[in-house]
Amino acid sequence: MAAKWDIVVHETQHILTSFHGGFSFSHQKREIPGLKHVVKTVDPSHYPEDFFLSQLWLHAFHCLPPGSLCGTTGVCPPIASFDFFPGRIDMLIISDSSYFIYNAVYAVAHALHKMLSEQIEKGSPGDAAQPRILPWQVNISQNRTLTEHLLASSEFLPGNVDMMTISDTSYLIYNAVHSLAHALHEILLEKMKKTSLQAANQTLLLPRQGNLITQRTAQILCEVFGTEQMNIIPVGASAQVLIVIKEKRWLWKNYQYVLAFRFAIQEINKDPQLLPNLTLGFQLYNSVTSGQFTLRSTLHWLTGKHHLIPNYTCQTQGKTVAIIAGTTSAFSAEIGTMLELYKTPQITYGPFDPMLSERDKFPSLYQMATSDSSLACGMLSLLLHFGWIWVAIFVSNDMKGEQFLQDIEAEMVKKGVCLAYSVKLPDTKSRYEESEISFLEGIQIASANVHILYGDVRGLYVVEFLSKYYLTLGKVWIMATKWEIVVKETDHMLHSFHGGFSFSHHKEEIPGLNHFVKTVDPSHYPEDFFLSQLWLHAFHCLPLGSLCGTIGVCPPNASFEFFPGRIDMLTISDSSYFIYNAVYAVAHALHKMLSEQIEKSSPGDASQPRILPWQLHPLLRKIQFTNSAGEDVSFHETRHHMPHYDIHNIVNFPAGFRLLIKIGEFSPECARGEDLVLNEEMIEWPVAFKETPQSLCSQRCGPGFRKMPQEGKHVCCYTCVVCPERDISNHTDAEQCIPCADHEYPNMERNRCLPKLVTFLAFEEFLGMALACMALCFSVLTAAVLWVFVKHRDTPIVKANNRTLSYILLIALLLCFLCSLLFLGRPNTATCLLQQIAFGLVFTIAVSAVLAKTITVILAFKALKPGRTIRRLLVSGTSNFIIPICSMIQLVLCGIWLGTSPPFIEVDKHSEHDYIILVCNKGSVTAFYCVLGYLGSLALASFIVAFLARNLPDTFNEAKFLTFSMLVFCSVWVTFLPVYHSTKGKVMVAVEVFSILASSAGLLGCIFAPKCYVILIKPDKNSLKALRNQCTCRRP
Repeated sequence: MAAKWDIVVHETQHILTSFHGGFSFSHQKREIPGLKHVVKTVDPSHYPEDFFLSQLWLHAFHCLPPGSLCGTTGVCPPIASFDFFPGRIDMLIISDSSYFIYNAVYAVAHALHKMLSEQIEKGSPGDAAQPRILPWQVNISQNRTLTEHLLASSEFLPGNVDMMTISDTSYLIYNAVHSLAHALHEILLEKMKKTSLQAANQTLLLPRQGNLITQRTAQILCEVFGTEQMNIIPVGASAQVLIVIKEKRWLWKNYQYVLAFRFAIQEINKDPQLLPNLTLGFQLYNSVTSGQFTLRSTLHWLTGKHHLIPNYTCQTQGKTVAIIAGTTSAFSAEIGTMLELYKTPQITYGPFDPMLSERDKFPSLYQMATSDSSLACGMLSLLLHFGWIWVAIFVSNDMKGEQFLQDIEAEMVKKGVCLAYSVKLPDTKSRYEESEISFLEGIQIASANVHILYGDVRGLYVVEFLSKYYLTLGKVWIMATKWEIVVKETDHMLHSFHGGFSFSHHKEEIPGLNHFVKTVDPSHYPEDFFLSQLWLHAFHCLPLGSLCGTIGVCPPNASFEFFPGRIDMLTISDSSYFIYNAVYAVAHALHKMLSEQIEKSSPGDASQPRILPWQLHPLLRKIQFTNSAGEDVSFHETRHHMPHYDIHNIVNFPAGFRLLIKIGEFSPECARGEDLVLNEEMIEWPVAFKETPQSLCSQRCGPGFRKMPQEGKHVCCYTCVVCPERDISNHTDAEQCIPCADHEYPNMERNRCLPKLVTFLAFEEFLGMALACMALCFSVLTAAVLWVFVKHRDTPIVKANNRTLSYILLIALLLCFLCSLLFLGRPNTATCLLQQIAFGLVFTIAVSAVLAKTITVILAFKALKPGRTIRRLLVSGTSNFIIPICSMIQLVLCGIWLGTSPPFIEVDKHSEHDYIILVCNKGSVTAFYCVLGYLGSLALASFIVAFLARNLPDTFNEAKFLTFSMLVFCSVWVTFLPVYHSTKGKVMVAVEVFSILASSAGLLGCIFAPKCYVILIKPDKNSLKALRNQCTCRRP
């Protein structure tokens, strides 16, 4: 190669491996002394004002030394210099361009030195002012003789442009012009030899040119220069050749506009009912995305000549009455101002723009597209259908994009969808500021997987510019732009749109249009230069009868139905549909106007009525008709307030072919829930997703959790919190948890309420069975003790301890054990009433019996001397009245309890998580503690009396046993109180039953166990003889 290697490295970066082992030619140059040393030692601290040096250093070494433009950043390695520059860039090999720059600086310096020397020599000795230097003086000072020679020739141009070095491109243009001249010369010689009739048969009329070029000439031009590199503009008898070196990028999909336009014209001209005896003519102009070329094309159309003469028309035929134009709003606005001078109607087929609807600015402009008033609702319905609540929005940087952004943000707030970020796309491709492209770095790493694209798609130039570096494969795009432009303008990033969605206005199929597109070819319209160009580009051939004649051999299936590449010509775009309707709208307006003129004219007047463009305005504003697809078309302001949208899925096939597949519809006029219809089985998702993608700021909170907003963040950014113990959430992303009803409880996942089971301390469960067995065992044991005492009632030990009180105590203990069974089983009104009353009465009898026994012992030892009062009390059986008196007091308390607030059945729904417990509510807690307090006071009195009588002497003195038994009794019930208050439900009932059993068993064991031991195990001690012997031994 002989190219500039430093440029080859950058421009052909992806194919550098192919150049390995090749050769490169460059100009011979000597090494510049000291230059490599400067390159090795330079760093950003030497030139802090140099932004690019700091940026290069930071890119290479990820650091900046002290004193640089941005200050110290990171820690630079010791070898940080261009001598050890990382990557594929070699900064020490001096390139040709660097060598030439070095020489160029010295050339300018020498010229300045020589010029200043001459000015100093010419100046006066006392003039010390700085000589003034003009740029052109530098050129002259370099070589005055050479400059004088150049000024006399056409090879010199002022400035610092070198026009003497002939470039490769100039050389090719020179040869191309000579070849074309020879071809034209040969053709003209052949033409002169033939008759005028033959020449007319061999020529054809190029569109918009008005000049005859032979068919062979056109063929040579197509073959030699290529249809994408040349345009011929004939003027008079000469032929000017305009060669465009830069390759043009054509929007071939837009040629469908021409096909729809031609089809509508042909239908109207064949229709005997519409515009009879009148044939519609037309002119086609190519619009270029440049204000300068747009205005130039408009002036070409207005003047009818190549030379632009404003306010003059050189057309010999009739004037055009309407213009159908406007791919973009900017294009329509640019030509609309000029067309307004002539009151010429302009019907646009581009997207709807509210700015163009302002009648005071554009009174002669009509938009075929309807308003996008419900587009935001349609997109929000799609987002909510898939649960996408975290989205990014890209809009064009114009009023239309701003209005859409405001509308959709308002809808998003209502529906709970959050905006991750929004980007206004710049509308120029010439230069980019850093702020305009900085958003691309965040697209790939952003958490928003859904991107909405709206507005003028030419703003996507910036996306195209860096698409190869910032791929967005993992994103779902939802767009409402013109797809046919998207295909071309974003060609490098179309892979990013795979699996996206496109909204377009609903349209029915136009009968016959698809067949027309399938069968058309360049031989049908030989004057159409662009059709031949498109055909040659696609199939590399041209059929017989086309503009450039037969070229190559076309395949049998050469048609738009089997169009190669990524262009789908059979999917009718919105713009093509609008163009079809626009042509019919003009035709209907013309038909009505001509009908009115014919009705007003005299019967003998057969002249063609004159049609002026401004006459169509009143008719176009009122026009209303139904097209062949069955859709109503009009320009009335009240039309289609709620447009119907088709939803397409964007699918890219491996061969580069791209297709829009209709997968659903959105109709805002339907009821909520029925407005969006989707066929999800037909949806093709982006390659990064194997299932329906999610677009969330935070992961969804499943059932059983609720959302908790994060301070300072969007409402869509939240944390998930488990529902409280008795609450549930049965759907995803619940705002609040729902408490279960009292008769229900949440399951383990807390996403469903389950009915609680009714339970109680039943005999069947383990705890109830254990307590019942204990009660029965102690009851049997008590009955056995009573039997023993009855059987040995005449023994000294039974008599000595007041046999009657022992019987009463044993019977009371038996009833105590049995009353505990009232607390077990399913509660009812009777058991609830008997539980506390029976417990209070029988325990009062038992404790009062113990108290009576203790008092009896004391009276027995205090009544040793006859005649004393205490002896009379003992003999009269005063202690036997203690039991009825104490029991009567307890009975009164229980009666008051039952009379004021008796116990009742309570449904306890809160003690246990998943059960409803049936318990007996005590009714009056005060009455319960009064009964319990009275019982406690009796026990305390018994304990004190027994404690005082513990040391009284006698063989069968049971005061010690009574003291210990009451100590156990009091300990049990003192322990019972805190435990009872700390439990609920069945456990609380079990604690009370256990306390009854424990206290009763304490009385039984402590009082009667020693006596039973003597009666059953040591019967020899239970006799009168043993008693006398024991008494004899104790005497001194």
